[in-house]
Parts: sequence; structure tokens; C-alpha cells
Amino acid sequence: MRAVGITVEYNPFHNGHSHHAKEAKHHAQADVVVAVMSGHFVQRGEPAIVDKWTRTTMALQNGVDIVIELPYVFSTAVAPRFASGAIALLDAMQCSAFAFGNEQGEAKQFYHTLALLKEHQQHYQALIHQAVKQGLSYPRAMAYAFTSITKQQDVINLTMPNNILGFHYIEAAVAQNSTMQALTIPRIASAYHDASFTHESIASATAIRKALFTGQPIENFVPPTSAALLRQKTKVTWDDYYPYLRHTLLQWPPEFIATFADVNEGIEFALWRAAKKATTFNDFITLVTSKRYTTARIQRMLTHILVGVTQKERDACVAPSYIRLLGMTSTGQAYLRTVKKQLTLPLISRVGKQQDPMLALDCKATQIYQLAASQHYNDFTAPPIII
Repeated sequence: MRAVGITVEYNPFHNGHSHHAKEAKHHAQADVVVAVMSGHFVQRGEPAIVDKWTRTTMALQNGVDIVIELPYVFSTAVAPRFASGAIALLDAMQCSAFAFGNEQGEAKQFYHTLALLKEHQQHYQALIHQAVKQGLSYPRAMAYAFTSITKQQDVINLTMPNNILGFHYIEAAVAQNSTMQALTIPRIASAYHDASFTHESIASATAIRKALFTGQPIENFVPPTSAALLRQKTKVTWDDYYPYLRHTLLQWPPEFIATFADVNEGIEFALWRAAKKATTFNDFITLVTSKRYTTARIQRMLTHILVGVTQKERDACVAPSYIRLLGMTSTGQAYLRTVKKQLTLPLISRVGKQQDPMLALDCKATQIYQLAASQHYNDFTAPPIII
């Protein structure tokens, strides 16, 4: 059996995701779609709107055959680390290909862009460093450096969010000597950050989350099974966790706050001061976001503070050390039976008494997530979902 891998958050699962899974399967001529999915906290440093088992169920009901978890240390990381963890897991699952959504470009353009930047690596890094010193955020500095180096070249646009992730998937695959074929799936109808509905049936996850919290109907934009689950489940945002975050920030001095992952360059003092003043999460973010510190960068720091993940703990987790199975269809079960002996990482279906430090952080993230999200599953007792 041939498998194609995709990297997802499903926050929540919508019609665009269903299209992506079907197109990936078609272009790869695959029998099975394997999704490596972020757990309870996602790449922009936010709690997922609903728990990972609900999102797994949505996926398995709508075209995905196997869902495995992207460990916390990768799912809440910057794009290169996020992509590195995902590609390693899809490779370990013996996928023949991996597919990713993008705003423009064929896979060969991504490879060409990577080769060009490697050729000018020192100049590229120098331009980024110079731009950061002048006050630009790191993503803007990267965009500036990229544009400076690639003028009049046939390259992809690295100012677009899906292209950025796609570039890092290609970069990770090359670095890891992966034999998986890279496939690009054009994004349709809506942009990644669109906050409103602009199409009759396709909308961004951002717009759908906004609609859910403002009472707008979402039924046109998500599969019926996803709509039903979203009506049943507790939906959370950073607002639900801010009291716990604020307590942590006020409990410890800035010097201790600086030990958490991604907290550096003196930002701990700004976080500590903001926690004293801000009574809502929105007020807090307004106080600490700047040209240098984007909302996503700040939120990733805050996620690590909330979950209690230190820089030392995060740095100790370099590469995935297991495959955590969240769910599968009967087709997915059949695939696992055929490749089980070829998997290059241990497959974990139940946590039990596992001692892996990376897995321990996943379990801690679930426990923290449950402070605001009511659910019936937990990492220590939940078997994989089978549909």
C-alpha cells in the first residue's frame, strides 16, 4: 500500500482540509492519507479550539486514514523546527510522498529556492541580522533578505504563510535525506489569514473560529460531521487560560520567567510588567507586541510559560523519538499491518508508563489544556480512535 503524508492542525477541520486530503491522495496515487497533527497547542502559540481527539475524529470521518500527533516541542515551534518534526514522522511512517498546500509554485520551484538561498547563505543571514538590528521582526527581516537575494529569479514567494511552511518542509526533507516525493496542492478560494467568509463553501480556519465565537453559522464551510462535533464540544481560546498564565507570571520573578522556552532578550521584564496591568489576554498582548516581537512569537513564549516547559527541556528534544497514534480508519489499520515492521520509530497507541521526556511534555500539555476544556479522554487511558 502507498501512503501520502500531510502536516495539519485542523483547528478546526473544514472543507478546505477535505479538499487537501483528497487532492494529496489523488496526486500521490496513494491508498492511504497519513496526517501528522498538532496536539492541544498549535504553531501560532494558541490552544486548539477543540481537543485533539475531537479533531482526530473530524479528520477520520472526512478522508484521512491515520492521524499521528506532532509532539508539543515541534507543534509550538518556529516553522523550521515544526517542519523538521513533521517530515521526520512522515518518513518514519514509510510515506512514499508528502503533500502541502501553497499559494503558488511547483515543488521544483521550492527546491530551486532552497538551492539559491544555500548558495548565498552567508549574505542571507547577514541581511537578516542587519534588519533585526534595525528593529524589524524576524519574519519581516527574513522577507527583506529573501527579496534582496532573489530579485528577478524564478522562486516562490516566501512572504506567504503556506509557502513559508512548504519551503521548510522541503528544507527538512533535504536535510534528512528523505526519499519521499514532494507534492504541492494549490490553496483555493480563501487566504490563510482571511478573517471573513468570501466564498460559498471554502473558508480559512481563522474565519471559522471567529464565526464560532460570534454566533455566525459555519455549516456551509465544514463537513456535517465536523459541524455536529463543534456544536457538542467545549471551545477554548487564550482568554480561558489567561488567569492561569497571569498567576504564573506574577508568582515568579523575571529571572525565573527567563528560563522558559523562547523567553529571551529581556522580554521577561515586559511580560512581568504586563501581567501586573492587564486584566484580559487581549490587553496583555497589546502591551507586549511590537515590531520586534510578533503576536505569534509572543504567544509561543506564553504557551511554554503556561505549560511549564523550560528552554533546557525543549532543547533536549532534538528529533521525534516515537510515533503517537491518535486514530485510524479500517484502511489505516490495514496499512499499519503491512508496514509495522518497517517503522523506524516505536509506535505508541497507549501512553501507559512510557518514560520518554518528549512524550511527558505532550501529556503535561494535555493536562494543562484540560483546565479549560472539558473532555472524556486523557493521554494515559485513551486508546486510538477507530472509524
